[in-house]
Amino acid sequence: MTLKVEEMLDIKGKTCLITGASGHVGQALTFAFAEMDCNLILLDHPNSDLIKFKNKLNEKFKNKVYSIFCDLESPKDIAKIGPFIEDRFNCLDILINNAAFVGSSNLDGWATSLENQSLDTWRRAIEVNLSASFQIIQKNKKLLEKSSNASIINVGSIYGIYGPDLSIYENTKLNNPAAYSVSKAGLLQLTRWMSTVLAPKIRVNSISPGGIFRDQPEEFVKRYIEKTPLKRMGSESDIVGAAIYLSTNLSSWVTGQNIIVDGGWGVW
Repeated sequence: MTLKVEEMLDIKGKTCLITGASGHVGQALTFAFAEMDCNLILLDHPNSDLIKFKNKLNEKFKNKVYSIFCDLESPKDIAKIGPFIEDRFNCLDILINNAAFVGSSNLDGWATSLENQSLDTWRRAIEVNLSASFQIIQKNKKLLEKSSNASIINVGSIYGIYGPDLSIYENTKLNNPAAYSVSKAGLLQLTRWMSTVLAPKIRVNSISPGGIFRDQPEEFVKRYIEKTPLKRMGSESDIVGAAIYLSTNLSSWVTGQNIIVDGGWGVW
């Protein structure tokens, strides 16, 4: 029986867990799934603006919205996610591993030359960007299996696919740490691995965004756009369409795939 597009898009009442929910991309995803009438579990680290963001959602939507603070570098914190969901819902339908260790230009051993990149920040990036996603999937497998159409979406990066062009970073405080690229590449392989291991009950896919505009230095933005066929940097809303597609029956026969959302950056 062929479903209508409206029916394929219907995820009303589904339960969705979004990590890094109060970040830039996390907020865009959360608002989108709230508009789709999903029940939401929002997860972010203890120092985030998660409660403020949750209250904002509650003012605008009538969905069930829960928040949970979690340090993704702590296996003990991650182990609490499943019981938290189980106490409130019967299953988990959509899991979006969106949280990422992106560091900052002020973090020691991060946005610097290869010689000065530290092993400590390397380990932290691997823990948050890769190990935490593995643990969240592992610990919530049984909840996902209770769903009639479970979907896991891992948010990767084009730098998990391509090597960096360091010329676009010249004379800025920005850089491209090895740990970020390697952890995102690992996440893409984890997507493929999980897609076969968790089939046929659970679909697993990833989205790899290109550079998203966040008031970067003007020279960086200019160089980046010159490398991009669609002649602009991305926005948070550019990620939403791919996430909705992978969460609904529009993609019911899609698993183990990586959707690159980069304005064509990787084509040239």
